[in-house]
Amino acid sequence: MPDATPPIVASFLDYLRYERRYSAQTLTSYGTDLQLFEAFFRNLDEGLTWATVDADVVRDWLEHQMDRGNSAATVNRRLSALRALYRYAMKHHLVNRDPVRVLRGPKKSKPLPKFLKEGDMNRLLDDIEWGDTFADRRDRLLLLLFYSTGMRVSELIGLDDADVDYARGEIRVVGKGNKQRNIPFAAELHEELQRYQALRDSSVERQVPALIVSDHGRRMTYAQVARCVKQRLSLVTTQQQRSPHVLRHTFATAMMNHDAGLETVQHLLGHESLRTTTVYTHTTFEQLRQVYAQAHPRAKKINNKTPDIEKNDT
Repeated sequence: MPDATPPIVASFLDYLRYERRYSAQTLTSYGTDLQLFEAFFRNLDEGLTWATVDADVVRDWLEHQMDRGNSAATVNRRLSALRALYRYAMKHHLVNRDPVRVLRGPKKSKPLPKFLKEGDMNRLLDDIEWGDTFADRRDRLLLLLFYSTGMRVSELIGLDDADVDYARGEIRVVGKGNKQRNIPFAAELHEELQRYQALRDSSVERQVPALIVSDHGRRMTYAQVARCVKQRLSLVTTQQQRSPHVLRHTFATAMMNHDAGLETVQHLLGHESLRTTTVYTHTTFEQLRQVYAQAHPRAKKINNKTPDIEKNDT
């Protein structure tokens, strides 16, 4: 590290401290990130300065950061500090060029969606003893609706009785952008819906035409549905995420695992872009990888490492 803060960095940090009123913690973070970059380029060439660094040097630094195991989020944060310094330096004529302007940071990897295994859902719906109260019947229907249709929370909450077409075996939902789509349902959900509606109409004074209502007959809120799902999923899983969206992912993953096409799943989920739906192909491949690692005798034999079967498709 340099013995003293160079004038360009000192001037920039003073600007953040006195004019932008940044916190001491943020200033320390910026200072550390900028020192790391300076140490890197001086190690490359002692003749380099903040004014003579070019985009190739910055690019090498980014690769160096990733090679050292830093996450994309960390590298992007450090690049952001560098970007801010050069914008300041250009504005105050401290440098003649901005080497960061044309560069982009590494893409953040999107975590695979969390979902429940089919066995967990079967245990929850088939093996757990459900009571006969209105709340019990409604809660089971909520879980079955999410798992059987993959609809969003907002779509489920917005359902009215008139949206269920028993003759055609379809539920009409209104998704993002007020776009409607029809989702088919099978015999199990057909029977559960009718049992629920009969119990609801005999035990709850409904205040609204909503299909799913609270104990007081009102349309359920997002928080009420989320709380119900979390409590019920806790019976079969200890994973941290136990939300309605997890059930949407569970539906999509189950469909893909049973050979549903991407375009079919895209329509059922109400995705505008097929690219959004392709995340479930990654999910199902991870399942394939795990099964391979557990089942193939050679996979266990060689240091418990799974070969890269994705690259050897032939």
